[in-house]
Amino acid sequence: MSSTLVSETNAEPLSEIQADQISRYRVAWKTADHAWTPRASVSRSVFPIADGADMQMFSMQASGSDQLGMLPDVGASTFGRTFAAEPDKLIEQLKADPAVMSADALLIIIPTGMGVDVNVKILENLAAHVAPALGGSRTTKDQSSAIPSSNSCRSQALRFNVSSVRLQ
Repeated sequence: MSSTLVSETNAEPLSEIQADQISRYRVAWKTADHAWTPRASVSRSVFPIADGADMQMFSMQASGSDQLGMLPDVGASTFGRTFAAEPDKLIEQLKADPAVMSADALLIIIPTGMGVDVNVKILENLAAHVAPALGGSRTTKDQSSAIPSSNSCRSQALRFNVSSVRLQ
């Protein structure tokens, strides 16, 4: 799993750094002659803007590029951009991300401090408006979101499962 932060900095964007990491990982895995195929995932902060409320809440979150920064005890690091746009724009941006398209899974980073209702809406908007265009599938509360045993979705489409959860 590669997060929205890597402790590598160079002239390349995070998406290209991660795509290279995934490629090198798969080559090393194959070279080691392991008996099964590994899975690779990346994470992104993604906020679909599906209505006026989303526009108010998330439109200022979008960042057009990665940021470079320094972390104590780590040093220079690359911080990934935040995606916040209308679903069709998000789909274009995610399809243009080489790490997302080479990964087996896309993990969505959501803002826990905004509350359950906001997070559920983010995930529902992703499942309804973005995931289908990436080849995703939505689970229902009666289905589990099992990890597929093959890399069949890599480079073609990502599996995107959202389980309905009730919190009391």
